[in-house]
Amino acid sequence: MKRARILYLGAVLILLVGGLGLWQTETNEAADARIAGEKMPKHKVDSSWPKPLPNNWLLGMVSGVAVDSRDRIWIVHRPTGEAAAPPVIELDSHGNVIQSWGGPGAGYEWPGSEHGIFVDYKDNVWIGGSGSDDHQVLKFSRHGTFLLQIGHAGKTGGSNDTKLLGRPTDVDVDPKTNEVYVADGYLNKRVIVFDADTGAYKRHWGAYGNKPDDTDPGPYNPSDPVPKQFRSPVHAVRISNDGLVYVGDRHNNRIQVFRKDGTFVEEVFIAKKTLGNGAAFDFDFSPDRSQSILYNADGTNQHVWVLSRTGLRILGSSGSDGNEPGQYHWLHNLAVDSKSNIYTAEVETGRRTQKLVYQGEAGN
Repeated sequence: MKRARILYLGAVLILLVGGLGLWQTETNEAADARIAGEKMPKHKVDSSWPKPLPNNWLLGMVSGVAVDSRDRIWIVHRPTGEAAAPPVIELDSHGNVIQSWGGPGAGYEWPGSEHGIFVDYKDNVWIGGSGSDDHQVLKFSRHGTFLLQIGHAGKTGGSNDTKLLGRPTDVDVDPKTNEVYVADGYLNKRVIVFDADTGAYKRHWGAYGNKPDDTDPGPYNPSDPVPKQFRSPVHAVRISNDGLVYVGDRHNNRIQVFRKDGTFVEEVFIAKKTLGNGAAFDFDFSPDRSQSILYNADGTNQHVWVLSRTGLRILGSSGSDGNEPGQYHWLHNLAVDSKSNIYTAEVETGRRTQKLVYQGEAGN
């Protein structure tokens, strides 16, 4: 009886601390990693971030977050109602609004449902769209001047078309080659690469570097053989400092890693038994030179998963379902600044962005 009471009180304590965003679980792999000398980074939610928006603005679904070279934080959301904030907002590290812009304009096709945001090495801002006719990515200067559109609203041609997109979700730009990598997308099932200034096509590939196949694979089943193609959505893409391309295959619960030419390197499954909307929503790297940590946003289990980039070993996770600080509903994107702070974005009823402040490593 006494042992049962201790276990019950321990479980209550874990739930309470987890709700405050202070608890991080350790997996069996994490225990092995700890023995091997790998350390788990710790974060604590800053419940005062961001500051209240000006003009009594309200956020809709926050469908993207990015950090630029100056540690400014950028979010894109889906405005709803008369008091809605402009769709693109730049904030400083303290949570103050610096500027805002976005929406329909001359010369480009603004998406019906904003999705994903990325700020490249020239401080240009890229966004995608997940609406039924959103088959384009847009590039703007940091002040909102339109620069480039790739693809066209309402026009798509499948996963092997070299000009048209299929509900693209996310981009990354390689500063070494000035190429933009597009996660394409909610309709298509591939990564496609273009010149970041002209939009000229370069190359594309599917899972394992295969030629993409748009055949419907049916519902995900964790007991089935490993899928040979991406499932929609192909939800995220990031390029590491050492020239590897990480791709989020959301409904297949996996991250696949490639060389820049599309050659497959390795993969990791995140909570492989997850059904519904999948677990590999978005990810970013720690800011150390080797980018030793990979953080993964899981919008079904409402976790931030922490992986060692060496061997893609899962070290642990934080977060749970809910509306308190450090909880999520639905965790959709994340980004990491130069001080290892994590910024998150939530869609559906979450409709907010949060800051997780780096606290050092476990054991320090």
